[in-house]
Formats: sequence, structure tokens, C-alpha cells
Amino acid sequence: MPDKTLPSEDALLLSGLKRGEERFYRLLFDKYYQPLVIFANRMLLDMDLSRSTVQDVFVMLFDKREEIVIHTSLNAHLYQTVRNRCLNHLKRDKMKNEHHQIILDKGDTFEQPSTSMELNELEALIQSTIEVLPEQCRRIFKMSRQEGLTNQEIAESLAISKRTVETQISKALKRLREELGRHQLLTHALVTALFLSL
Repeated sequence: MPDKTLPSEDALLLSGLKRGEERFYRLLFDKYYQPLVIFANRMLLDMDLSRSTVQDVFVMLFDKREEIVIHTSLNAHLYQTVRNRCLNHLKRDKMKNEHHQIILDKGDTFEQPSTSMELNELEALIQSTIEVLPEQCRRIFKMSRQEGLTNQEIAESLAISKRTVETQISKALKRLREELGRHQLLTHALVTALFLSL
């Protein structure tokens, strides 16, 4: 019998999966694979690695199908499993760059995608915060995040040292983290909007 604690569609898929019926596994894969890859890529910023991570989760799901017990929802279980795999990967490889460090520091608040309204609110807050940065700081940050220039390219363009560029970018990121923290918006969307949209 399907698990009555799950939504009916999830219960049906999980029940079929536990019986080893390939069509239910395919339905599950088709429904969740692409959204989970997009979610993983927001953390890893590496599409190939994200695909591999999600594929591993589905392999594990099938291999341990008879042991799986889910009390929330299949959707939440899959996102949580992928999230944990991504965090473990980041910790294992000791990635030190800024966006990965934010994820590691705030891993407990990194959740599955929120509403478009929340994301729009976050993006608006980020843009307004950038616009009130000191002129040089704002210009350097936009050249880095919006134009995709390297720190060296920015330094040469503005005739300043690379160290100055790094310092100004760090100041901008610190200001953004503080502002988003005050608004309690330091979630998964921070990484999405700050490092993929800017």
C-alpha cells in the first residue's frame, strides 16, 4: 500500500519504485531530474558536476528503494539529499572562493527554490544595495559581476592595483551580505541572484 503520509502522487511513485517497476523510476526521473540539476548547479556552479551529483542520487534512490522511508514529501527528500551531496562535495574539495564559502557558512538555510516573488524581492534589494555603494566600489563590482572581467583586467582598465580591485570587491560583498542578513534573505536565492544574475 502507498505510504499515506505522502502526497498521493509521491506515494504512488515511491510505491512503484519500491516494487522495482522501471516505469515509475522513469516517471520519477523525468519529473525531478532537470529541476534538481538546476538546483545543484546553483551551489556547485559546474553543470557537469551537478548532473553527475543528481545522477548519483537517483542511482542511490534505486539501489536503496526497499529501505527508503519518507515522512515529508518525495520532493523535499530529493532536494535535501542533493543539497547534502553538494555541501559534502564543497567541504571535501575545500573550495575557498567567495560564493562557495557563503554556501558552506549558510548551508542550513540553503533550501529548495522559493517563490518568484521572494526572488524578485531579493534581486531588487541586491540592485538597490549595489547602487548606493561608493562610486569606485560600485564600478569595480559591476565590472566584475556584470561585465565578467577578471580582477587583472579591471586593474589595468582603471589603472589601479589588482589588490585594490580585490579589496573593493570584498567590501561590496560584505555590504551585500550585511544588508541581506538584516532582511533575513540570506538563503539559496542569495547565491542564485548574486553570483549568477549580476
